Amino acid sequence: MTYDLEKMRKDAIKIFHRGLEAVEPAAAVKRNCRLTDGMLRIGKSTFDLSKIDNIYVVGTGKASAPMAAAIEDILGERIAKGIVNVKYGHVAQLKTVKLIEAGHPIPDENGQAGAQSILNLVNDAGKNDLVVCLISGGGSALLPLPFQGLTLKDKQDTTDVLLACGATIHEINAIRKHLSAVKGGRLAKAAFPATIVSLMLSDVIGDNLDVIASGPTVPDSSTFKDCMNIFSKYSIINRLPRAVVDHIEAGISGTIPETPKPDDPVFEKTHNLVIGSNIDAIRAAKKEAEALGYRTLVLSSMIEGETREVALVHGALAREVLRTGNPLPAPACILSGGETTVTLKGDGLGGRNQEFALAAALDIAGHDRIVVLSGGTDGNDGPTDAAGAIADNNTLKRAEKMNLSPHMFLEKNDSYHFFEKLGDLFKTGPTNTNVMDLRIILVSKP
Repeated sequence: MTYDLEKMRKDAIKIFHRGLEAVEPAAAVKRNCRLTDGMLRIGKSTFDLSKIDNIYVVGTGKASAPMAAAIEDILGERIAKGIVNVKYGHVAQLKTVKLIEAGHPIPDENGQAGAQSILNLVNDAGKNDLVVCLISGGGSALLPLPFQGLTLKDKQDTTDVLLACGATIHEINAIRKHLSAVKGGRLAKAAFPATIVSLMLSDVIGDNLDVIASGPTVPDSSTFKDCMNIFSKYSIINRLPRAVVDHIEAGISGTIPETPKPDDPVFEKTHNLVIGSNIDAIRAAKKEAEALGYRTLVLSSMIEGETREVALVHGALAREVLRTGNPLPAPACILSGGETTVTLKGDGLGGRNQEFALAAALDIAGHDRIVVLSGGTDGNDGPTDAAGAIADNNTLKRAEKMNLSPHMFLEKNDSYHFFEKLGDLFKTGPTNTNVMDLRIILVSKP
C-alpha cells in the first residue's frame, strides 16, 4: 500500500463506520435476547412468561430508542407499558413504549418529568412482574430526578462545574448518584419486589456496571465521602450550589441514607448484562483495517486522561512507525478507545475528539503519510453537531495558507471552528449508539 493521502482519509472513515456497525443497539439486543415457546432468554437468565403477570420496559440513554424497538420486536403485545428517556433527535418508531426526548449533557425539565414517570411505573410493579431496563451512554444526564431538597438547577449547575474542571466520567457519575432519587441502585430498589433485568451498552472505561448511566439498577460502590473528596480534588466546593454541598455533608453525617450497597436484598432479583462496549467497536474496526491492508495494533479500549497529552502519545507512535517500523511497520493502523477529558481554558467551541485531532495535527506536522481520525460513537463531540475531526500531515500547511493559527485555536478550546474552516469536521449525525470514542491513526508506506 503506497502513499495516497486521500485514500487513507477515506479508509479511516470506513474503519470508523465498521466499528459503529458492531455496536448497533437493536442488533446487540437481539443477539442477547430470545423468545422461544414462551421462554424469554436474556443472556444466561431464562424467564417463563407464563409466570409473569406484566412486563414493563423502561430506559435511558442515547441508544435506548432502538433498544426499545428491538425489545418490542421480541416481546410484542406482551409489553404492558414502557417509558424511555432519549436525547433530542435520538428517536425510533415504537408501538407501546413511550419516548420522552430530553437534554444531554445538561439535564432539563423533560428528563426530570420522564424520570419521575419511570420511577412511578416501576414503583407499581409487583413481585410477579418483570421490568426490562434499557441503559446506554448518556443515560445519567437523561435520567435527572433530584433527591428531596435539591432542584434540577442544582444538578445542572453542578454538572456544568464538573464538566469544566476536567472531572472524569467516573467522578461525575459518583456525584450524580448521590444527588439522585433513581441512580446508584435506587431504581432497582423502587422496582423491588419485581424482577428487573438491565441491558447495557457501556460508555465507561472498564465497563463498570455501577458507572454506566450512574448505575440505576446496580449496587453503588461510591459514597458521600467520595463525593466530597472529588470536590476537594478539583477545588470546586465554592463554585457549587450550597444545597449540593449541604446535601453531601448531610450524607456523610448519616442524616441522608446512602445509596444501596451490594448486600441489599433488592439485588437478589436484579440482573445486569453488558451487551455492547468500546472493545466490540475496536475489534470490528481492526478487522476492517486489516481487510484494507493495514497491519493493525489495538492500543487500548481504556484510554483516559487529558486529551492533549493522549494526542501526543498517539502522534509519537505514528512518528515511531515512520522512523523505525515499531511497534509495527507501515502500512499501519493504530486503534484506541476510551474517553479523555478536556480542561477548559478558553471560550471556544469543540469537544475532546476535535481537540485530540488538532493536538495530533500539531504533533505530526513536518512528517509525512499520517492520517488521524477521532470521533465519538454517539455522533456528538461535546456541545457540537460533529462526531469529531480528521487531520493529516498536510493539515497545518492548509491552515497556514488560510492564515489560521492552530495554536491559537487550541488555546481557546476552539477546535470546532478550526476544522470547520478547513472542511475537516467529521459528521455522522445521531448514531443512536454510544460506546465512548474511537481513534484511528493510519501510517502509509512511501
